[in-house]
Amino acid sequence: MEHSYLAKKIVSLALVAIVLSSGSIEVSQAQGICNVSGEGLMSCKPSVTPPNPTAPTAQCCSALAHADMGCLCTYKNSPLLPSLGIDPRLAMQLPERCKLPTRPRC
Repeated sequence: MEHSYLAKKIVSLALVAIVLSSGSIEVSQAQGICNVSGEGLMSCKPSVTPPNPTAPTAQCCSALAHADMGCLCTYKNSPLLPSLGIDPRLAMQLPERCKLPTRPRC
């Protein structure tokens, strides 16, 4: 159980890093980063931005569910999160909040 929880947190952090780095990606682009569209990435941003984060939308959870988890893992140590107003703690909660069964192998 502990490993699963940690893996979910890592994926969440990676997703947030990707959301942050997607600023240079056109939102309409079909393939954004790690098999997630720019639009899908941006749909998760309100869920990881304080002070009043929203519940993740179906679009956000769907984007995360179809992500290349191995690719997302490459973003897990991004220093961008706090500098872009993203709360890493909130980001790490996304897979759990989306109730995703996918487990990354970072």
